[in-house]
Amino acid sequence: MIVMVDVMAENQYLLATMDQRDLDILALLQDNGRISNSEIGRRLGVAPSAILERIRKLERQGAIRGYSAKLDADQLGLGLLSFIFVQADERPGGADLGGRLAAIPEVQEVHHIAGEDCYLIKVRCRSTEALGKLLKQRLGAFEEVRRTRSIVVLGTIREESSLPLPAGAAEGRDDRD
Repeated sequence: MIVMVDVMAENQYLLATMDQRDLDILALLQDNGRISNSEIGRRLGVAPSAILERIRKLERQGAIRGYSAKLDADQLGLGLLSFIFVQADERPGGADLGGRLAAIPEVQEVHHIAGEDCYLIKVRCRSTEALGKLLKQRLGAFEEVRRTRSIVVLGTIREESSLPLPAGAAEGRDDRD
């Protein structure tokens, strides 16, 4: 519990040290990770060198963790989306199983949760047959996994990785990207 408080305090400090310009830069980068520093500068009325300096600061502080492309799972043959609740015999405070779950290539997310189950994982597979193999061969190989419950997604209305930024962070954005 103390760790949670420390993490929350650190995150609140980071947010407190950001000004509106930092938030605007984050909003633009989150919307289009390939946007150039000169384009960000043009939209915000700031020199590209100042934008680069701020981006580097945000990277050092951990506000920007990396850059990636958004891939289409269906186009790549990974159209089956499933959420799996994992109940395990794991000693309190142990996150060893969570790390091993995260190492499975089909696992996109691992969440340590409260309640009857220990973990909620998001998985993408090619088919129900591939999901069955994952459950039996990979998850079943972990001796501390007591039980799993799977939910197969029939359709996705909204799937978003962008974070909601404080009000005003969208200023300077436009719809040309």
